[in-house]
Amino acid sequence: MDIPSNFPVTAVVLFTVIFASCLILLEVGRRIGVRRRTLDPAGAEKGLGTVEGAVFGILGLLLAFTFSAAASRFEVRRELIVHETNAIGTAYLRLDLLPATDQPKLREDFRLYVDARLAVYRKLPDLQASNAEMSKATALQGKIWTQAVAGCKEADSPAVTSLVLSSLNEMIDITTTRAVARQAHPPAIIFLMLFVLLLASSLLAGYGMSAGEWRSWLHMAGFAGIMAMAVYVIIDIEFPRVGFVRIDSTDHILVDLRNSMN
Repeated sequence: MDIPSNFPVTAVVLFTVIFASCLILLEVGRRIGVRRRTLDPAGAEKGLGTVEGAVFGILGLLLAFTFSAAASRFEVRRELIVHETNAIGTAYLRLDLLPATDQPKLREDFRLYVDARLAVYRKLPDLQASNAEMSKATALQGKIWTQAVAGCKEADSPAVTSLVLSSLNEMIDITTTRAVARQAHPPAIIFLMLFVLLLASSLLAGYGMSAGEWRSWLHMAGFAGIMAMAVYVIIDIEFPRVGFVRIDSTDHILVDLRNSMN
C-alpha cells in the first residue's frame, strides 16, 4: 500500500464518514435504548456493563496498537534519512582515495544522485514523477559503481577497494530499505476492524445515553469527533509525506549534504 495520490481529499472524506457514522450509530443506539427501557425498564441495563467493557477495551487496545505502530514507523523513516545521508557522505568522502583523474566525474554524478534522491520524496504523492526520479537515481547508482570499480582497479590497492566499494554498497542498499519502509503499513483488515469497533462502540454509547431524558449533543458530537480525529491522526502519521504530520523537515540534513558538495 503506497501513498494515495489524492490523500488530502481521501483523509477529509474518511474523517467525515467516520464522524457521521458515529453520530448516526449514537442516535440509533439511543433510540434502541429508549425503546428497550419503555418495554423492559428492569432489564434494560442487565449485562450491558460486561459487553461495553469488552468492546471499549478492545477498541482502546486497537487504537493504542495502531497509533504506537504508526509512530514507530514514523521514527524509523526519520532515522533512515539520517542513515542514508551518512552513507552518501561517507562514500563521497572516500572518493578522495581514488585517482585524481577519476574524481571530478564521480563527484558530479554524486551531486546528480543526491538531487534525484531528494526529488524521489519531494514529488510525492505524484507516484509517476517519484518513480521516474527513482529510476534516474538507480541508473546513477550503476554509473557511479562502474566508475568506482574502474578507479579502484587503477588505484590497485585492496584497502582502497574495500573502503570505497563497501561505502558505495551501503549507500545503494539504504535506498531499498527506505523504499520498503515507505510502503510498510498495517494490513487493511486492521483498519476495517477499527472502523467496525468504532461503529459498535458508538451504538453501545448511544444505548447508554438513553437513560437521560434529553439528548446530549455535546457528548454525542464530542465522542464522534474524538474517535474520527484519532483514526485520522493514525492514518496521517502512516503517510508522513502528504498530511499535516510531515517528515519533510528531516530532509534538510540531506539538503545540507548536497550543498556541501558544491
